Amino acid sequence: MPSARRPLLGILLAVLVAIVAGCSTTPLNVTDTVDPTAAHLRDGEQIVTLPSDDPVPVEANPAFAPRAERIIALDRNGTLGAIVYALGLGPHVVGRDRSTTFPAARDLPEVTDPGHAINVERVLAQKPTIILAGKDANPKGALDQLRATQVQVVAFTDERSVAGTPALIRDVAAALGAQAAGEKLVRRTQAQIEAAHRALPDPTGDPKIAFLYIRGERLILLAGPDSGADNLIEALGGTDAGTAAGLTAAFTTVSSESLLRADPDVILVMTQGAETVGGLDKVARLPAIAGTRAGRAKRIVAMDETQLLAFGPDTGLVLEALGKAIYQ
Repeated sequence: MPSARRPLLGILLAVLVAIVAGCSTTPLNVTDTVDPTAAHLRDGEQIVTLPSDDPVPVEANPAFAPRAERIIALDRNGTLGAIVYALGLGPHVVGRDRSTTFPAARDLPEVTDPGHAINVERVLAQKPTIILAGKDANPKGALDQLRATQVQVVAFTDERSVAGTPALIRDVAAALGAQAAGEKLVRRTQAQIEAAHRALPDPTGDPKIAFLYIRGERLILLAGPDSGADNLIEALGGTDAGTAAGLTAAFTTVSSESLLRADPDVILVMTQGAETVGGLDKVARLPAIAGTRAGRAKRIVAMDETQLLAFGPDTGLVLEALGKAIYQ
């Protein structure tokens, strides 16, 4: 069973700080360039979307506890907010974080600052009756400040994985007194995950898949162990290119030469990252990517940053959509 992983956006913040401070590039040492033979990979760039931009409520009017009358959900991935909406409690959400950007929540007051820092004054201005947050919330002490005002604050694990999604849904539902809706959502989510797994080719051929975080041509990071991307790639029947390359950090800056040595068959990126270099068609032509097997076949798959590594109620739909994009 895939192990739990830290949320992507939290790791990226730490990595970016390290880069500004002058971190070095870890060399890659990969010599295995055998093509997968058991499954045909789909060529060409693809932008992958889900059937709905919004989390689909499992119930229209679920039962909930009085403490859930006015909800604020805060975490770096937007996962907690997505779960609240999928439970059917979207009408009770009174504020959002910067990662909760799906259409149903977009008009809510934003209560976090750049860097996903909680703005305590803005949170309290919405008069919440309960605040859901990740344990890695920043700035340090923000959750204690909120608790000191006698508002109920519930902190959740910052680990995100395919296997950990049902437990996170149950924990959020319990905090809101919506256990019945929570169990319905768990059943739906697990069924979608299982359906996505069944839809994968058997065997998959273990294609080498790389997740790249791109912010312009000069900032390209390759995901490795404990990035969250490795868990997603494993669930898709692939081998994480960064881990196979011997990376030890969650994200590492890469050069054209080192990425060519890693030589992934498929590359996953965030849609927003692709836009920073001029669009998805430009990603395959980047010097660091063009010479790889993925670059030559233009096997570049993009998905919105709020969906790709959220590991929330749409996890099964994400796996299904990516599986269809990767395999023929």
